[in-house]
Amino acid sequence: MSLLRSLVFLIWMYGLLFIMGLLWLPALFLPRAALVSGIRVYARLIRWGLRMICGVRTEFRGLEKLPPGPILYAAKHQCMWDVFVPFLILQDPVITMKRELIWYPFLGWYALRLKMIAIDRGGSAKTVKKMLNAAQERAREGRQFVIFPEGTRHPPGITAGYFAAGTSAFYKKLGVQCVPVATNSGLCWPARGIVRKPGTIVFEVLDPIEPGLDRRALMSRLETAIEPASAALLEEGLAVQGRTREDLELA
Repeated sequence: MSLLRSLVFLIWMYGLLFIMGLLWLPALFLPRAALVSGIRVYARLIRWGLRMICGVRTEFRGLEKLPPGPILYAAKHQCMWDVFVPFLILQDPVITMKRELIWYPFLGWYALRLKMIAIDRGGSAKTVKKMLNAAQERAREGRQFVIFPEGTRHPPGITAGYFAAGTSAFYKKLGVQCVPVATNSGLCWPARGIVRKPGTIVFEVLDPIEPGLDRRALMSRLETAIEPASAALLEEGLAVQGRTREDLELA
């Protein structure tokens, strides 16, 4: 049954992506706010589909801790849903994305128009400098910069290495507060695979980290904030699903 519901959800999610991608094409020629509103509508429809089709609720905690204006939103990354959530809780997010995605129809067009930051992991020092300057320009516009310190998605319960170079470079360049965000999203939406399991996904905004720390202090603060909070959300989510860590390890 979970497989069937998950397949229906995938049809819902990608079907909406195609339909809304077409309907919102005129917004490419309108102010950026029109595109942001379109993505926000799409994210809300994904959230509705998760609940109604897959039995997955999404809960937000600690939103009152989000500072106004530009910030560095540094989040645990367990599934694709993590990428859409900032459009539900932030005013005007900037997402870091793989450079290859720029060439995708719809996705690439909208990303360019929204001035997202395309990361070239094999780029030269000149390329990195250009990328950081672009991020600083977005911050001056009052936007919120989204980054995933682990670099890629990992299953729940896995503590991956935090990539200090990229995270600390953006933190230093932007000179804004860094806001850690914990989650247990991978319990319901896998990092890879199609089956969505019923339960409650929680995104928890943690206490902001002040600007001006050195690289080691920043990464230590991030990891010691995000990992224990995500572990607690993992236990909570497993209890809702009636599972244990042993079940998770067997899966």
